[in-house]
This record gives sequence, structure tokens and C-alpha cells, in this order.
Amino acid sequence: MPHHHHDHDDGHHRGGSHAGHSHGAGGHHHSPPAGFDRAFALGAALNAGFVGAEVVFGLAAHSVALLADAVHNLGDVLGLLLAWGAVCLGRRSPTRHRTYGYGRSSILASVTNAVILLVGVGGIAVEAVRRLAQGIPPGEVGGKTVMIVAAVGILVNGATALLFARGRHGDLNLKGAFLHMAADAAVSLGVVVSGFVILLTGWAWLDPVVSLGIAALILVSTWGLLKDGLNLALDKVPEGIDALEVQNFLAGLPGVEEVHDLHIWPLSTTGTALTAHLVRPAAGTDDGFTQSACYELKARFGIGHATLQIENGDPEHACKLAPSHVI
Repeated sequence: MPHHHHDHDDGHHRGGSHAGHSHGAGGHHHSPPAGFDRAFALGAALNAGFVGAEVVFGLAAHSVALLADAVHNLGDVLGLLLAWGAVCLGRRSPTRHRTYGYGRSSILASVTNAVILLVGVGGIAVEAVRRLAQGIPPGEVGGKTVMIVAAVGILVNGATALLFARGRHGDLNLKGAFLHMAADAAVSLGVVVSGFVILLTGWAWLDPVVSLGIAALILVSTWGLLKDGLNLALDKVPEGIDALEVQNFLAGLPGVEEVHDLHIWPLSTTGTALTAHLVRPAAGTDDGFTQSACYELKARFGIGHATLQIENGDPEHACKLAPSHVI
């Protein structure tokens, strides 16, 4: 009779010596500590206030670049709120109806954020092209206003990035927030430079050109975010985990003659699950073997939720899931 073993390792196995380690994109499932709730709240509030200022001054200075950056920063606010909401949901315990908890909300958040940003990019591009086609009288764009507001943007985005700097090494979500905000500070620097050039030369056409450049940057980064989010939603093996390496590792375990029905999928943007059938003739039940296998799967590959089914390989009771094309 097959023996089923389920291991939802929380980092305390064998004294928890690996509890704080991260192992690539498929790393352990860590919820950011409660101290980062303040970082999310402050970062979202700072950026929301700045978005309002950019819209007001962007309209006053006839600057599409400022409005483009406002849309970008609005995406940041939504992104921070979505990430924060997903983190809070991820902390909730599994229930009878939601046996995996709410970890997948982080995947849904990344896809939603990407779609919102792409819609904003379309609006920026249409407005910039319209202004270039109509022509912009010299002096219409207030270069000085653009410079001042974008310079404030460097401070806002830089400060928000620093809020997440402390946690970026141990948690992938916090690392993502840090890198996004640091990149936004660089975009704001580009707007400052364009405002300075407009102030010196009167080249108002530079403003919509810069806004198109910002739109292109957002498009590139957002396309990657959307692709990664959809891949996770469609149960692709998380980046950083090689399914063949995992199969070879399981096949090399003591007494294992065959590995089949191997599945690896994301439980969230940070947590990974695995199921596999291991043919181990006449081995019987062996908790030490299964516990050790699950521990190594977590330590080597960052797979923290593994379920292994041990089979004898009796041909009279062949596993119907053994063929590789059967799911």
C-alpha cells in the first residue's frame, strides 16, 4: 500500500538553521515583518501626495513629461498598495475552504498592477504623439516648474527606496519595491534634465519626446512584470528552479528506482510547492527518508512545501499517473 508523506516545512526543521536563508526566485515563503507595514504605508502616502502635485503643476506648466511621470507614480502607489494587501492576505492562516491560504493574491496583485500600468502607458503615448503632431509653441512648457517638481520626485522616490533597503536582501517582494523606487528616482532625474534643456533652449518639443521615453521605459519593465505574473498564474516552474535538477536529485535518493508525476508550481510570488511519486521497492514507511528529502528540497531549491508519495513499484498495481504525458 502506498505511503503518503506531506511536509509543509516552516523553517524550524532540524533546529531551524535555514529559516532565514533565501534560495533564488523560488525561495522560502517569507512574509515581510510587521515593521515593513509602516514602510508600505509611508511609501504609498508619499507617492500619492507627489502624484497630486505632479498633476497640478504638470497641467499648469503644459508638461506631458510631468503628467507621464504622474501616471508612472500612480502606478507605484497602486503597486505598493497591492503588494501590501497581498502581504497582509498572505499572513492569514489556511481555512477549510482555502487550504492554501491567500498566498496567490501576491500573483494576482502583480498581474493587476501590470495591466493598470500598461493602460496608463497607452494614455501617455497618445497624448505625447498628439502634441508632437500639433506642434508646441516655444516657451509653452514651463521648464523651471518641470525641473522643481521632478527634483522633488527624486527625493520622494529615493526616500521610499530607502524604506525598503533594509529588507531587500531577505525578501523578494521588498527587493522588488526597492528596485522599482530606485529606478523611478532615475526617471525623475531624466525629467529634471529635460526641464533644464527646455529652460536653456526653449525646445518645448523635448517635453513630449521625454514623455515617450518614460512610456517606453515603463512598457519594458511592465511587460516583464506582466509576463512573470502570468507565468506564475499558469503554474510555470518558478524562475531559479531547474525541474530536471530536482528530478535528478530525487532519482539519486537512497533506494529510489524511478521518479514520476513530478510537479513544481508557485503557491505565491515567494513560496513553491512540489509533488512527486518515488518508486522505492520494499522500503516500507520511513519518516527519516521523507523528512530528509523535504529538508534537502528546501535547502537546495527553495521548495518549502513538498509532498512525496512512496510506491513499491508493484506491476499489478501500476500507478496510472506514471506516463509523463498524464497529468
